[in-house]
Amino acid sequence: MKILHFADLHLGVESYGRIDPATGISSRLLDFLSALDQVIDYSLENGIDLVLFCGDTYKSREPSQTQQREFARRINRLVSNGVPIFLLVGNHDLPNAIGKATTTEIFDALAIKNVYVSNRPDVYRIPTKSGDIQVASLPWLRRSALLSKEESKNLNFEQINERLQQVLTNIIAAHAAKLDPTLPSVLAAHVWVAGSQVGSERAMTIGQEHVLLLGNVANPAFDYIALGHIHKQQVLSSNPPVVYAGSLERVDFGEEADAKGFYLVEIEPAQSSGQRVVSFDFHPVSGRRFLTISVNVESGDTDPTATVLRAVAEQETKINGAIVRLQVSLPSELELHFRDSDIREALKGAHYFTIARDIRRESRLRLGQFTAEEITPLEALKKYLETKKVSPERATVLLEYGERLMGGEKR
Repeated sequence: MKILHFADLHLGVESYGRIDPATGISSRLLDFLSALDQVIDYSLENGIDLVLFCGDTYKSREPSQTQQREFARRINRLVSNGVPIFLLVGNHDLPNAIGKATTTEIFDALAIKNVYVSNRPDVYRIPTKSGDIQVASLPWLRRSALLSKEESKNLNFEQINERLQQVLTNIIAAHAAKLDPTLPSVLAAHVWVAGSQVGSERAMTIGQEHVLLLGNVANPAFDYIALGHIHKQQVLSSNPPVVYAGSLERVDFGEEADAKGFYLVEIEPAQSSGQRVVSFDFHPVSGRRFLTISVNVESGDTDPTATVLRAVAEQETKINGAIVRLQVSLPSELELHFRDSDIREALKGAHYFTIARDIRRESRLRLGQFTAEEITPLEALKKYLETKKVSPERATVLLEYGERLMGGEKR
């Protein structure tokens, strides 16, 4: 059985974008849709039995009609070709008030064939062309759905988190107890697991976070634990596999060096030992590149613009089509010699670029531990000459002249 596991699509992230003249849509929305298209194409071309999406379809709780239309088009293309998809609700999919619909609930309401939406914890038995599979779900749940006001009354933050951990662990254990051991099973969870390496999701957090320990989710009753919520793809455990697929497209410069893509999970029939063999491999998608170019211009540089242009030219092949930030540090005396227009011309091949200048101001001379009120002008002159390492002979002469000037004496 072949399962494709991906997560954290976040349609609606439009930072560093521009309006595409052909479609009138943000170029960044097109980037994210292109990444999703690669998932759909791979699924249809490689005999995938089930696509497993682990939450956060959109960036916003209230996505635009265009974002919803484009997502629905791709889901329809997948399921109309006989590939079922499981949609788990993440924290970005929840409405801002209890009782309102989640962003993906429309698929459930329309009862679209081959689309399974999980808004609450449950165990689903999903038929595929290679047989049935069990998907136990742990969508993102509000604290109010896990603990009543009475249960959380008089508890501090740490105690509340401990109680939440216990409730979520009990849900996973209850799922495991319902499984048919003769069928392959997967746990799909949108949750923060302690010890995972975080990415841009910290800047996109909606609501209060609750964290589970790895031991809480790594239940051996499941053949594979598919996670969403953390944007950095990573394997937390191999037996059983506990895997974050990561976000499908880069969100910001914090993910500049991160590979983006999905996991192909293959579950073989049970061996004589009764245990199934599970393999999982990461498949990168082609996404928008982020590139940082840092240039430090030294004092005395006769042409700071040329120095920066050389650094830009060295990255020319990487700049084309990328989102670029150029960080230039230069001393204040060279600021007027920096030709911004020339730099912009050199970066015109980028999809989007920013130029940040860090102007280094020479720090004012410090006179030791004294303030201006605690030191005489003559002492200040002496400190200055010492700092400048003026020879003792010359310093004596200068101090004599200084004393005459300060004392009002005439030559």
